[in-house]
Amino acid sequence: MSVAGNLRKVGNLPGVDGLRRVGRMARKRPRVDLSHPARSPLGSAVVNCVRYHDGIRQPDGKDLVESVERTRKTDKGFVWLGLHEPTERQFAGVAELFELHPLAVEDTVHAHQRPKVERYGDTLFAVFKTVCYVDHVELTATSEVVDTGEIMVFVGRDFVITVRHGRHGSLGPVREGLEAEPQRLAKGPAAVLHAIADHVVDDYLQVTDAIQADMDQIESDVFSEQGARVDPGRVYQFKRELLELKRAVIPLDRPLQVLATQPMRAVDPEIQTYFRDVSDHLQRVAEQIHAFDDLVNSILQAHLAQVTVAQNSDMRKITAWAAIIAVPTMLCGMYGMNFENMPELRLTYGYPAVLGVIATACVLLYRGFRRNGWL
Repeated sequence: MSVAGNLRKVGNLPGVDGLRRVGRMARKRPRVDLSHPARSPLGSAVVNCVRYHDGIRQPDGKDLVESVERTRKTDKGFVWLGLHEPTERQFAGVAELFELHPLAVEDTVHAHQRPKVERYGDTLFAVFKTVCYVDHVELTATSEVVDTGEIMVFVGRDFVITVRHGRHGSLGPVREGLEAEPQRLAKGPAAVLHAIADHVVDDYLQVTDAIQADMDQIESDVFSEQGARVDPGRVYQFKRELLELKRAVIPLDRPLQVLATQPMRAVDPEIQTYFRDVSDHLQRVAEQIHAFDDLVNSILQAHLAQVTVAQNSDMRKITAWAAIIAVPTMLCGMYGMNFENMPELRLTYGYPAVLGVIATACVLLYRGFRRNGWL
């Protein structure tokens, strides 16, 4: 179906009336970095829309539809459309224009997907989980360590559509880096897919490096003299955050293996070799996460053992003092009974003698418990 035919169908869809207007606004704004704003400053889901020819950014074109039409007429270059958290209505026109599969469209709009790569005809659909380290003064039982988001990428013969969910993981630096290397961008949409994958995995490396500092702090606190008094909630919270990072990173291994080894129409064989390098970096991150997980388990077990030892020590001290106190309690209890015929009852020095016996017995017991490490 021609672009014009698609356009006639798009015009009848809800939420697509402003597609041309939004496209023109996107073309007038060369770059938009959405590292912090929750929504696009354009007032819509469109972040950027650019046509590339031989790796060079083209200034011509008024909107998305005209850019796609010109690209397909010349059969050269491709269009890169960037979106941020589009609604179903906002994405409906784009899906119709590029003939995207309904299942992929549903995953894109609703997000919360696992990392994956799927093929729908000549279109490749990839999902990446983005990760951001959350700065905190001190790790507590409620601290957030990592924050996750998602990037969905549609790769066709002459287009790339990126859809980002979350407040981090901006693709502005990726676009700028590619535009600085036209020979790389000239490889087509697959080069953009590789750059995004490489960018996401590089962020994983930065997050794991930052988490190393938290790991060292927890380890230092647990194995200090006051380690038994460390709040175990801190360790559990860190383990939960580490699990969130693990869920984002580990499932990406299989998709990258697919991109690096299996022949695909949308991926140039020369680009596939670069995916192998990204896969190697991901393996390094995965190994580091597994090491963190094992170390946290060991720290948690060591902490529980320290708590048990501390409790046993406290119980021994309590038992020793109870035994010492039992001596005067017993003697005073005997002489507190109202009987007339009791030993030493009418002696002049009976009272001091009993006190001396009590003191001697308590001292001997104290020295004995002290020698055995109970006090």
